[in-house]
Amino acid sequence: MRLLFLPLLIWFSNSVIAQKNDNLIRPDEVTRIERILSADDMQGRQVFTAGIEKAADFIVQEFKASGLKPLEGNPGFRQHFTMVQAKLTEASARLDDQLLDSAQIIGFTAMPDLSVTPDDHYQKVIVKKEDNFREIIFKYLETDKNFLILVDTSFSKNFARLAKFHMPQFEGSGNRIFILTSSDPVQYQIHIKQQITRQNLTNIVGVLPGRSLKNEYVIFSAHYDHLGIGEPDAQGDSVFNGANDDASGTTAVITLAKYFSKLKNNERTIIFAAFTAEEVGEFGSAYFSKQFNPEKVMAMFNIEMIGTESKWGRNSAYITGYERTDMGTILQKNLEKSKFRFYPDPYPEQQLFFRSDNATLAKQGVPAHTISTSKMDSEKYYHQPGDEISTLDMQNMTEIIKAIALSSRTIVSGKDTPQRVKF
Repeated sequence: MRLLFLPLLIWFSNSVIAQKNDNLIRPDEVTRIERILSADDMQGRQVFTAGIEKAADFIVQEFKASGLKPLEGNPGFRQHFTMVQAKLTEASARLDDQLLDSAQIIGFTAMPDLSVTPDDHYQKVIVKKEDNFREIIFKYLETDKNFLILVDTSFSKNFARLAKFHMPQFEGSGNRIFILTSSDPVQYQIHIKQQITRQNLTNIVGVLPGRSLKNEYVIFSAHYDHLGIGEPDAQGDSVFNGANDDASGTTAVITLAKYFSKLKNNERTIIFAAFTAEEVGEFGSAYFSKQFNPEKVMAMFNIEMIGTESKWGRNSAYITGYERTDMGTILQKNLEKSKFRFYPDPYPEQQLFFRSDNATLAKQGVPAHTISTSKMDSEKYYHQPGDEISTLDMQNMTEIIKAIALSSRTIVSGKDTPQRVKF
């Protein structure tokens, strides 16, 4: 009798504990956080505005109240970094004996005055007319090394569009020089002058140190920036509140910080990050990712747009890049007794795995995925002033946050480690 009773007792005890932990994540608290982040007085949380600074202050307060610690090397929860915005003022190039027009030269560099010759040993890349221009170009836009990229003249229209792409640069990043030409010169002289503007940006990062596995990291993240104030819609609303995109994800990160801080049972170190500048190029997550040895990051849960029902209805979400690791399988296993379901990304054609803040670490092999419910083919208020808290299902959003908390527990404890990303 006692042997039969014991498993039942264990099951009952675990159920009680799960229920108790489950109650640490409440709809009223989730709604409170979401309402503040998506309020009009945040002015749409656009980078370089008073609104995003106000949002940053709020997130710092919440992290502090949760008992988190700053990231090692940071004096506080703000992780500051600088971007360089460059405006071309002069460009010239000679390839062997050919003098080029300035329209044939594009420089992506943070330097105000740059000269390049063969003596500088830039790696040379040739983009042939049969190549995939977009794929190759974006590959080199993301690198930190010095490249000279010679683009075949058949891509002249694409090249002209690229010239209008004014991408901010990290200070000290590599120089990428694009030249429109059909030749492969032996000798060349390239000179670029730019007007430089430095812009300061801020991630908010808090840490819950692990117990036995302090040097292994699990990351929960979201971006807290949005589009700011723009053209009024038909109702005269000009504030792009970004309640779903991505105050919902930021709300989840804050809520999860409170949850795990109360449990105090994480063996691995948990890092909670609110990224800036996702909407203008994912620069916040790119900078954040540079601070870590990717081999030490066991998993990343990036959370983006979880305020509306997924295409499968309530109690469901999808994971971008689901097929690239076994992380989704681990999460679902931990929800075995739950109604909640994680699904593979239903919009593979949109390449969402490489379009959110998980991408930088994922490209380095980290099982870094984005969890979302957004119906990317029909999300009515995506990047619209109508993206307000009144359009969100707060009860369902709370259940999604609970599901993330419960499904991640064996990864946080060190019992499970997802496979590295497969390409």
